[in-house]
Amino acid sequence: MEQQADQALLTEGSTSEEAKEEVVEKTPAEETKEKPEKDEEEIEVVEERTYMLPFQKVWRMPRQARAPKAARMLREYVQRHMKVKVDEVLISNEVNEQIWAKGITNPPRRLRVRMVKDKEGMVTVYPAKGE
Repeated sequence: MEQQADQALLTEGSTSEEAKEEVVEKTPAEETKEKPEKDEEEIEVVEERTYMLPFQKVWRMPRQARAPKAARMLREYVQRHMKVKVDEVLISNEVNEQIWAKGITNPPRRLRVRMVKDKEGMVTVYPAKGE
């Protein structure tokens, strides 16, 4: 089928190399997909800290309330240590997946995280590097 397309292009007066170049050109939609999205490195970091979060109190909760309680405790811990309001805390998907990895009944006993505060006062919680 490609040979027929090449032959049709050759009969129109263009060479096969020109035909291949035309096929390789990208559409504007594809070009926008290649642009890098905003990474955590692009954020202007005001303050960055690494903590080991203890979740012993989570295990005193009923089974079906442990992982949600761990997420709430994480937000409260960030609020207390980074001096921000609860609504200024963002938990990354990686940290959330670590909390929920073993299901609702078995959150981790402790979790190592990296808290990054930007110039607007928002704190984003990422997993600590090396994990």
